[in-house]
Amino acid sequence: MRAVVCRGFDGIEALALGELADPIAGPGEVRVDVHAAALTLMDTLIVAGRYQMKPALPFVPGCAAAGIVSAVGDGVTHVRVGDRVACCHWHGGMAERMVVPAHSVVNVPDAVGFAIGASVPDAYGTAQYALVNRAGLRGGETLFVSGAAGGIGLAAIDVARRLGATVIAGAGSQARCEVAREQGAHHAIDYVHEPLRERLLERTGGRGVDVCFDTVGGAVFATVSRLMAWDGRMLPIGFASGEVPTLAMNLPLLKNYSVVGCYWGAWVERRPQESRAAAEAIFTAVADGSLRPRPPEVLPMASFTDGLRRIVRREATGRIVLRIDSRR
Repeated sequence: MRAVVCRGFDGIEALALGELADPIAGPGEVRVDVHAAALTLMDTLIVAGRYQMKPALPFVPGCAAAGIVSAVGDGVTHVRVGDRVACCHWHGGMAERMVVPAHSVVNVPDAVGFAIGASVPDAYGTAQYALVNRAGLRGGETLFVSGAAGGIGLAAIDVARRLGATVIAGAGSQARCEVAREQGAHHAIDYVHEPLRERLLERTGGRGVDVCFDTVGGAVFATVSRLMAWDGRMLPIGFASGEVPTLAMNLPLLKNYSVVGCYWGAWVERRPQESRAAAEAIFTAVADGSLRPRPPEVLPMASFTDGLRRIVRREATGRIVLRIDSRR
């Protein structure tokens, strides 16, 4: 099969298209003929050896994909050969075939295309888990989303819109702020060119933020940590800035706010039935229009390097997806 292959933890530029043997689905596993694979920041970190886990070499990067089930292992009952599915795993998506644990596979409604199917599971799974399960975001509360024009940031805006929260988006340019507004953000702040502290105080009437969904870390986290409302919830999602922040613990003490971890991938592995039910509910909402993912940019498989570079440079808005299946 054709695949993007990582033979050493040397970053994006060392990746290459190659041929690998078709993977075989073992007990409790599903093989998917991949039609679309989403590109993510996590992929760029894994191939550079900068993520918390390192697959055995060589491996295929790509954590989210969608396609058709071509084989199931013993014990798999919730999907069958021929089903349209989406799946997430630590790696394997940027190939014509991918084998994943059965608990990470969810059916995709006919109304949802494969490009959307590949771009939804990790982005909307993370947003839903963080905002609903971990933060308990309620209608009428104020949510601040950093990195709001990225795939996970846009998903958070969409989930929060559906919950009835007031969304303040933070992004690195006016153009990216406009993308966040199009997704449903009520306000947007260009925190590269505007003073974040002053703008957040203006938008909240001096009260501060009920929930912070932070994908950036660094200076953005440091600023918002001082602007949380009483009984707020701060959600560290990722560190796209490259800087893992620290927190002065007198801040949550004085405001009685919580810092709540939101590692969606670990939740999927530890609570497979709950997470799959959540994924099914998300796809139902996408199919009926209750959730409205931004259509991803679709690139041919051979353009994987360009797509990953744009993610590293933080130039992408929403998801970038590779078209994998050569018949489409």
